[in-house]
Formats: sequence, C-alpha cells, structure tokens
Amino acid sequence: MGLFGNRKENSGMMDVIRCDEPEYLVWKWRPSGEANSTKRENAIRWGSSLRVKDGEVAVFVYTQKDGTCQDFIMGPHDDIIKTANFPVLSGIIGLAYNGDTPFQAEVYFINLAGVVQIKFGVPYFDVYDPRFMDFGVPMAVRGTLTFNITDYQDFIKKHRLINFDIEELEQQIKSAVIKRVKSIVANAPCDYQIPVLQIERRIADISDIIQEKIKADLADDFGVTVKRFDVGTIDVDKESEGYLELRRVTAAQQEKTITAQTDVNIQNLQDTQRINAQNMEESLRIQREEMQRAQRLQTETNFMGAHALDQQTEVMRAGMQSLGNMSNMGGGGNMNPAGMMTGMMMGGALGNQMAGMMNQMGGNMQQTMNTPPPMPTTQYFVAVNGQQSGPFTIPQLQQFAQMGQFTAQTLVWKQGMAGWEAAGNVAELAQLFAPVMPPMPPVPPVPPTPPAL
Repeated sequence: MGLFGNRKENSGMMDVIRCDEPEYLVWKWRPSGEANSTKRENAIRWGSSLRVKDGEVAVFVYTQKDGTCQDFIMGPHDDIIKTANFPVLSGIIGLAYNGDTPFQAEVYFINLAGVVQIKFGVPYFDVYDPRFMDFGVPMAVRGTLTFNITDYQDFIKKHRLINFDIEELEQQIKSAVIKRVKSIVANAPCDYQIPVLQIERRIADISDIIQEKIKADLADDFGVTVKRFDVGTIDVDKESEGYLELRRVTAAQQEKTITAQTDVNIQNLQDTQRINAQNMEESLRIQREEMQRAQRLQTETNFMGAHALDQQTEVMRAGMQSLGNMSNMGGGGNMNPAGMMTGMMMGGALGNQMAGMMNQMGGNMQQTMNTPPPMPTTQYFVAVNGQQSGPFTIPQLQQFAQMGQFTAQTLVWKQGMAGWEAAGNVAELAQLFAPVMPPMPPVPPVPPTPPAL
C-alpha cells in the first residue's frame, strides 16, 4: 500500500523538478500551471521526478506542526519522487492532499559550482600621512571581487530564499566591500607603515590585506566565500594641493635626512682613520722602543767584558798596594824576610791572574774581530697622515700589513728612491699584500681494491 492510501489517481503531466538556468546563484522552481497561486505554486505532484546536477543542491522548504523544515538533496540526483527514494517524504507524512497535489513545498536550487564577480569603485577620499596631518591626498580605488556559496546551510540561515534577489545581494556585498576598502586604504600609512606617496607601488600588499578582512566580513554577514579579491588601481590625484605640499615637505625632510646621514658617515670615516692612525703611531712607537732597548742590551753585552776587566784591575791594584805594605812590615826600615816571601808569593799569584785575564780578553777581542758584522737591513720611511714615520724594516712592515695598518696605497721611501711611492708599486714590498693561499682540498678516499677471484 502506498504512503497516501486514499489519494486520488494523478491526472495530467507529471512535473520534472530541475533548474535549466545557464547562470544563477539561487533559483526558485515553480510547477506548471498557475504561477501566482501560492498553493499551486508550491504543489509537488505525486510521481514527479527530481533532477539535481553535479555542483547543485536542491532545498525543499515545507511546513510542519512544529514549524518550517528544510531538506537538502545534493547533486547529482535523478529519480522519481516516491517514498522509497525521497527522504523529504518521511518528514511530511500525514500532510497529503487529495487530487494531484500530495504535498506542498518550496524548492530552491543553489549553485555551488558557479561564481559571482562584481566590480567595485571607491570615489575620491583623503588619505593622510601621520607625520603631516595638514595635507590630505585625494585618491580613488577600483577593483573586483569574486565569491561563491560553499556552506549553503549557513547561506540559507542568513537569507530569505523566497525573497532572494541576486542583484540586491550584490549591492549589499558591494557596499560592504567599499566600506572596508576605504577604511583600510585610509589607515594604511599609520597601521601598515605604507607612505602616502608610495601607496600606488604597494597595491599588491594592500590587496592582500583587504582580502583577509573581506573574507571574514562576507562569511559572517552574507554566508558567501571570497574566491579572489583584487585592487586594480589606486588613483592618486597628483594635481591636488595636498599632494603637492606633501611631496614638497617630504622631499625637504628627505634631503635633510640624507645630509645628516652623509655627515655621520663622513664623521665615522674620519674617526676610523684617526683611530687607525693613532693605533699605527702607537705601534710604531712601541716598535722603536723595542728596537732601542734591543740595541742597548746589545751594547751592554759587548762592553760587559771590558767592564769586568776594569773591576778586576781595581782589585789587583789594591792587592799590589797591600803587597807593598807587607814587604815593609817590621818597622825601622829593616827588611822583613817573612813579609818579602809572602809578597813574592802573592805577586806571583796576581801575575798569573793578570796574565789569564789578558789572555781571556785577547781571546774575546780576537773572537769579536773574527765575527762578521751584521748584514745590512733595508729600511723604509712611511707617510702617516702627511707625516714621516720610521724607518722600519720589511719584517716590521709585514706585521703592520697583517694588522691592516699598512696597505698597498701607503706611501714609502728609502735611501736611493727618487721620491715617495705607493707600497704596492715597490717590488720587494708588493709581496706583503699577496693573497693568502687557500687550504688544499681534501683528497678523496681511494676505493678498496676488490679481492682477486
């Protein structure tokens, strides 16, 4: 037995519930027959078929005792409306009508695959640089917005489908977009540090910022999903008084900033040069003191033997005097044999000691005479801040070069040169600035020799 046991047999053509519109977002189906009768307009004939294409959803809106209900049929779907295969019938049992109208329901088709693109334009409004609030620059914004419906249940909650008008929806969305775009562009210099005079060059950044805000706005307020948002142009009125004044004051400020930065850079360079010159001068002073100290030590070493001989001579002179006194011991001018013997013994010892000292000194002198003089060293004078320093040996200059205080452009001079010359142009100094040889690359491991078969 069927769902409606006492219904009359259907008469006439059955309806095919489907949407054949080429472009739509929301479309209401109406059965054949009278178009302005609420009862006839919403009548679903028993035995009619429902066809829902892929990317569509059919929404059945009907009334029960506990209020308005909705059922959704996702595409693709193509079948005859009957109890066994039509879920909505389980919710309207007992609401059957006699004749060919078993139940009343509004049917809407929502296009989930289609997109809607609208163009928007924001008329001229003033944008201010937060540093110069007296100069407003007029600008206009134009672009496009593309959206669709993905959460159809949320969309239905936010709109009355029976009174749905796509043009009205587009106008509402366009108004919301214009309001949001104007707000973001007007506050971009302050909120996102985008200079007013460079705002045209930052269209991509501004477009991304607006898109994030617009997505949330349209989802919350209209139940639609933003597919793409593009700011096409930001038209700045470059003939306006505000633009010209802002350009003038920012140019003057930029010039002052560049001048101040240049002065700072020059001062830093001068300070660096001064510090380097002081460091080099101090290094040169230390080198000179070390050289003088070494020379003094060498001189003291060379004369140490003569000094020791002088000291020993004084000792022997004192001994000779004591010997004379001993020979006169006994008084009265009489010879003292014991004193004489003692004096002869001490005289022999002193004579032997004197002979040894003379022989040692002669040997030292002979050794000194046989030692060749030190090799002559090449020394250069160096120009430091317009003043002459030095002379310095090549090893000393090499140390300065390693410390960065002596470069190929430093002027040098030595005996025999016609004039001052850059160190890099002097053959024996040019090698001090040669690049350091890089380390050898690692040797790849030798593969093992396979065992003999």
